[in-house]
Amino acid sequence: MNCGTGEDAIWFAKKGNNVLATDISKKMLAVAQQKSKGITNLKFQQLDINNIECITNQENLSDNPQKFDLIFSNFGGLNCLSKSQLKLYFDIATKLLNKDGRIICVFMPKNCLWENKYLFLTGKWKLLFRRNTKKSVDVQITNSIVKTWYYNPNEILELTKNKFKLEHQNPIGFFIPPSYLEPFFKNKIWMLNCLNWMEKKVNQLSFLSKYSDHYIIRLQLK
Repeated sequence: MNCGTGEDAIWFAKKGNNVLATDISKKMLAVAQQKSKGITNLKFQQLDINNIECITNQENLSDNPQKFDLIFSNFGGLNCLSKSQLKLYFDIATKLLNKDGRIICVFMPKNCLWENKYLFLTGKWKLLFRRNTKKSVDVQITNSIVKTWYYNPNEILELTKNKFKLEHQNPIGFFIPPSYLEPFFKNKIWMLNCLNWMEKKVNQLSFLSKYSDHYIIRLQLK
């Protein structure tokens, strides 16, 4: 889901998996298709994430909806869904998964320590703790404003507790800085290497998930 330019989809396909990659953007899919030429076990479909029930069976459109072993969404794509939309997403996903199927998602939590430190040091105090709200936040992505909701792991577990069980969750970007700080670290590779070393030391500490830039959560169908 939300495959963008196809990096993850191509990686999964090269590992020998049959992959259906979806995105709402025709332009993103065009780039992904160009990059994946020659990969026969990778298909693409334009799809709004709110309409995952419309996933088609690539082999025979007249059959029942195609089922999958894994549904994967990266880089906070599901943060574009409100709580009610997200609950519906997980409910529909249960119908698209095979027995013991899994969902792996990367979310943005409410309490990113890196972001709050950056906003404080740059004097953007009105934006401090902007993620820590139940309401949507307007986030600028290139030339567009995208409504974004932030979810801590316990909120995802509450939404999915009746149909999924938690396998694991891990912080992403607890020590590694957010991508918008790349210009600052561009000429400080030694510092980035140190932060990367520290990141590897803590990336199995699940309780840090809600304080990182992102976190990955793996759920298995009950």
